[in-house]
Amino acid sequence: MPAQKDRWVSSLVFLLFCASSIPKCGSASLQQEPSPQHYFSGLEAGKTSLAFFSPSVSPGAQPFLEHIESSAEALQDYGVSVVKVNCPKEDVSRYCGKENALRKAFLFRGNRLIREFPTDALFDVNSVVANVLFALLFNEVKYVETLADLENIENVLKGKSNMVFAYVPATGTAEHRAVMEAAFVYGTIHQFVLTTEAALLKATSHDDPDVSSAWLLFCHCQQVTEPAQACRRTALAQPLTLLNIHRHLKLMGAPLVTEVAEDPEKISTVHLQLGLPLVFILSQKETQEADRRTAEFVAWQLLGKAGVALLSRDLVELNVLQRSNVALKTPDEGMPIQYLVLEDTDEVITLVEDKNKVKQTQEDEQEEEEEDEDEKENNNQDIQDDQVVEAVSRDKKRELPLEQILVLTEENFHSSLSEAARTVVLFYASWEAVSLAVLRSYSEVAAHLHGTPGVLLSRVNCWDWPGLCSQENVTQFPSLRIYQEGQQSVAYGGMWGTEELSSFILLSQVSCPLKLATMDEAEGYLRGEFPSELSSHHHTSLLGVFSSATSKAREAFEEAGNILSGHVRMGMYFEDDALALSQKYSVSPPALLLARSGGRSVEGIALSGHSVQDMVQMIRYELLDIFPEITVPNLPQYLQLGKPFLILFSAGDISQVESEEMLKLAKGRPQQTFVVCWLNLKKTPVGYGILRTYFSTTPPLPLLLWVNLHAGGQVFKFPSEQSITEMNILSWLEKLQAGLEIPSSTLSEEDWKPPLPAYDFLQMMEPSVPELSPRPGDTPAQHPPKSPGGDAAGGDSGIREEPSQESTAEEVGAPGRGLRGTAPRLAARDKQGKRHSEL
Repeated sequence: MPAQKDRWVSSLVFLLFCASSIPKCGSASLQQEPSPQHYFSGLEAGKTSLAFFSPSVSPGAQPFLEHIESSAEALQDYGVSVVKVNCPKEDVSRYCGKENALRKAFLFRGNRLIREFPTDALFDVNSVVANVLFALLFNEVKYVETLADLENIENVLKGKSNMVFAYVPATGTAEHRAVMEAAFVYGTIHQFVLTTEAALLKATSHDDPDVSSAWLLFCHCQQVTEPAQACRRTALAQPLTLLNIHRHLKLMGAPLVTEVAEDPEKISTVHLQLGLPLVFILSQKETQEADRRTAEFVAWQLLGKAGVALLSRDLVELNVLQRSNVALKTPDEGMPIQYLVLEDTDEVITLVEDKNKVKQTQEDEQEEEEEDEDEKENNNQDIQDDQVVEAVSRDKKRELPLEQILVLTEENFHSSLSEAARTVVLFYASWEAVSLAVLRSYSEVAAHLHGTPGVLLSRVNCWDWPGLCSQENVTQFPSLRIYQEGQQSVAYGGMWGTEELSSFILLSQVSCPLKLATMDEAEGYLRGEFPSELSSHHHTSLLGVFSSATSKAREAFEEAGNILSGHVRMGMYFEDDALALSQKYSVSPPALLLARSGGRSVEGIALSGHSVQDMVQMIRYELLDIFPEITVPNLPQYLQLGKPFLILFSAGDISQVESEEMLKLAKGRPQQTFVVCWLNLKKTPVGYGILRTYFSTTPPLPLLLWVNLHAGGQVFKFPSEQSITEMNILSWLEKLQAGLEIPSSTLSEEDWKPPLPAYDFLQMMEPSVPELSPRPGDTPAQHPPKSPGGDAAGGDSGIREEPSQESTAEEVGAPGRGLRGTAPRLAARDKQGKRHSEL
């Protein structure tokens, strides 16, 4: 009976493959219904349909209709019909009378509503099929978020059934569709479990899995007899496609060890049929039990890679050496069986895996060559390997607390700017991954700055209000600006972390440079006595000191302060006793005083003959730490210097002796020619990846390296047998300069560039939208200039209304032809507390 059931499943899967690949004469198409009444009157009990309600003329729905029509044939294989229901103008029913309903698709079984889908979630055929099947199989496919949830399901299944656990980085993808289609066929045999949580995938693996790729694990729970015993897990080694899943489940359903009693040449198992080798463990009566245990151990190690059979010499006459203990039969027709003498099970496993590795390497090389050729022929703008996109997709169901951030539109933008002393505006696009990642940080900033007087945090969705963003000259997303009445807006150009954004907003509250009136105020400023807005920020303080004869340098310093506003804590003193103040620190006006470590160390620097840009560059350089800890946020500042790095990699905080020696080296004469720094791998684990790039494996730590990224890319390793002292390092550096040291590795000369060029998205938006009658007092939206390609691109030509608080749909603007590589739109016009996207 189980064999008949298995053959029935295989036949059904085969038919599904044929149904999706063979052209049909009368293929299914999108059904049309003239009205909701006509549609609902024709619904049959038990029949499933996906309906989309739309006005007779709806240009905004055209892209969605194209995707939904393309998916009609695929959904028909699962008994789901796809229907477009036209909404007459006079219809004010639930599905036609509300704006929100027109931006959704509805899944019905009979006349019962099963699920609502925002049209954003159905962005291509894969997403339509995946989400519809996910809704239909809601009770069959369990969704889990934590390791505890997964273990609870495993405990229930132990001794009863096996489990198929799948991880997909995001729902609505081709991998998600493959899992759902497999669950539709195999859901009555195995329990399917799905997650999009990367942390859960890592918790189930001893290695460090690539969370940007989909994974599938077959959990062998049926044979577990003890509650405390864990279910074995076998991962699918191939890409997550329906064919590979079917193949994997067939292999998992095959007997672990097949006992045979006939000529191996005549043996055929499911492994051979699926192109995998078959390993024979040659046994004899005296050692049969031990050989069976050996065969089972090898079978578990090779599960999914090869089949294992136990062949008794006592039952079959083999014309081979008596000491032969293993035979290997390959699926290649005409290849003879190999009889081998192996020492242990590791050699058996290596025998199979090495063959697989050679074959896989050849296939990978061939695929890489094909990909390189394709890339040369066509720069594919539709695919972008982006960790930000992956992170946003992974967290898309996480709610963002946006209640404290004011939503700005064309109607309230200018009036809102006058309500607070300073208005912070985040310009973003609701479908763009980086924007959504920054919106998450921005919501944390709003919580951190809640109650701060004189600061209003707001946001503008440029997907909804392109005319407003074009008017404000916003050409890239995201952009953050601070508006103050009567002054030019200040743009933010730093990292998008919560701490950096909060610091910028608070520092922008104080004039830059801050003018100090007395000697006591100036000295207090150097000691760390600041206005309340600056007291919580531990930045190095700069004080410009000027006399009446240095007005030109003072003007340049003030202009530099305007440029650095929000990023630097700057003060200025130009009273009559400025000379006396500067001479305390052995300089004369114009001078720059740097107060480090809360005023315990003040350094004087002359400012003669500097232009504004020179002064900005000099201030940024002087603010850099002498012996910095390299982190992801500050690395670009030091890379911009264009100098080699002398960098100490450490598995934690460096010792006091090493710190003192490195600091002496940094303060010495050669410090102008290279950057002395260190990296804490515990705080910045990306450093492990850097070391593996340099050395293939992670070498012993601590490790001192000389890395010249800007000239040759050579990496030199400080001798591990020497202690890290100033004298030893200087002696080693002299050998480097003399060419007496051999580099440990050399980096590729290939430029480190973004995968794709930056886009001016506003110039790519579709200019044509449904025309609406202008209302009194409305101002038509300005159109941005033509794109470089010559196509006109502009914002909305009509006025849009802000969604009400009761709105539950995710509204989107008119689609644009030029938005390649950006769909799916992960979110659109979000209300307060909205999720990034919903199914």
